Amino acid sequence: MTRIEIGRTNKLGYAAVIGMEAYSRKSVEPRLYELIKLRASIVNGCGFCVDMHATEGAKQGIPQRTLHAVGAWQHARGFFEERELAVLALTDAVTALGPDTVTDEIWNAAAEHFDDSQLGAIVMAICTINVWNRIAIATEMAPPIDAKHPVV
Repeated sequence: MTRIEIGRTNKLGYAAVIGMEAYSRKSVEPRLYELIKLRASIVNGCGFCVDMHATEGAKQGIPQRTLHAVGAWQHARGFFEERELAVLALTDAVTALGPDTVTDEIWNAAAEHFDDSQLGAIVMAICTINVWNRIAIATEMAPPIDAKHPVV
């Protein structure tokens, strides 16, 4: 059971995150956005978001094997295009911030595939899912398992 329903208890803050989500969703290609959301959620250990984005990715037509490979993308490169690999590396680096995470090598690899505006949107998308992960983990949101959301 969740600790609080932050969308109810903190409506203005929640609305701001919804605004980030809306911007990111319209600014980043759907497949890339789901890969970003799934990868950051895996890195952060957010079960609610991993379930949500693996399910959403499947609904969007991303093959199951590709969705499974997101967890170990560095060792399953054949499932992804070069530009997707660059985005996954950038997602890891931005999600696990530290002094040597978003290196020039990682940034430049992404910049080979995306212009400045696209890179900015990708960074915003990575930041947005990290906010959602932290909300879900802090409030102990759990993936729904019921008749509407069965384990199959």
